[in-house]
Amino acid sequence: MNKYLFKIKYIVLATFVSLTSCVNDDLADVGDLVDITGPTPFYNVTDITTSEFDCSDVELEANYEFNFQAGSNLAVNGIYYEWKISPSEGVSLINKDLPILEKSIEGELASVVGLEDAISKLEFKLPCTVDPAKAAVIEAQIADLEAQLETAKANLTDETLQNVSNLENQIATLPAATLQDKELIVSFPGPGEYTVGLTVTDNLGKSDYIEKTVTVNQVVPTIPIPEIGEPGFDDGTLFDGTGDGRDSWRAPSSSKWGSVFQINTKSELGVLPDGYQAAKFPSDGTRVGYQEIEVTPGATYVLTYFSELDTNNLGEVTVSIISPNATTLEEAKLEANIIASRTDSSVGRVDDVFKKHAITFEAGEYETVIILLTNSGTECRLDAFDITVKQ
Repeated sequence: MNKYLFKIKYIVLATFVSLTSCVNDDLADVGDLVDITGPTPFYNVTDITTSEFDCSDVELEANYEFNFQAGSNLAVNGIYYEWKISPSEGVSLINKDLPILEKSIEGELASVVGLEDAISKLEFKLPCTVDPAKAAVIEAQIADLEAQLETAKANLTDETLQNVSNLENQIATLPAATLQDKELIVSFPGPGEYTVGLTVTDNLGKSDYIEKTVTVNQVVPTIPIPEIGEPGFDDGTLFDGTGDGRDSWRAPSSSKWGSVFQINTKSELGVLPDGYQAAKFPSDGTRVGYQEIEVTPGATYVLTYFSELDTNNLGEVTVSIISPNATTLEEAKLEANIIASRTDSSVGRVDDVFKKHAITFEAGEYETVIILLTNSGTECRLDAFDITVKQ
């Protein structure tokens, strides 16, 4: 048996030698394959447009900028890039490193930039503040922040100033962006459709082309987030530092809407969802919360809040978004005046445990809506109201 295995081993070896001898580097196109794979281009694009509007939604500035990043298939490295933009009139190119360096400067000057931003936001609100008392408070806040800003500038260290100077020098010496850059920022002159093509060429001279239509949309004002007065029901949280936690929630007429709710106070933070106080509604249901807030017609909002109900009695608490057409509590109960509503029962709840809820509603044609808080059957508490714009 061993003799036969020995013969088979040599037969296999001889066959392998015979096959490999067929590969001859002296023969053209034998044994070597030419790489005929070319680059497959692609690119990613990110809209980084910025805009600024005044408080009357008048456009002050718009920068229609898009970040473009080129690439190719992993098997072949594209080393030459050529962008093509049509129409090209008014289009300008920005070095991709410019925003990075500008952000680095902001980081070095974080204390100064933070104060400048706070001042800018207040100055933005001031021209459209019709309440003289609110305007006076804003002006005082601006004056205080400006004094803090001067102090912050004076306290900048030599090291920080040198770092800023170095970054500014890097910006000054940045090479101009070109259509041959792998990554660049394109600034378009305005809204419209643009054809952006990319040719990728590898080191063997092989190339391919791809193009896409990039839509530049007209900038629109950011929908402002409505302000809810005393959302956590704590003392001293009105715009001027006053308030007993309920002043923003008093109805125009207690005879038509009911008396304002009571206040529940805790001495330690963390017991209530927010701060030291919460709105308290006795079980008889005679207390209400009423606040009219400004909204943007056509916008959709999400209102969130926390509730806690006494489980010793069967009852419920209701938070409603009511049309400003309602002038009494009875009218607020009419289906035609209820924009959105949520009712939570004491069944299944745990005493002293707050639960978070959310109500999504559309402003429709209204410029203001009423947040209405009511209860029945059992004592309950509400706290930590917040509202956001649904994107």
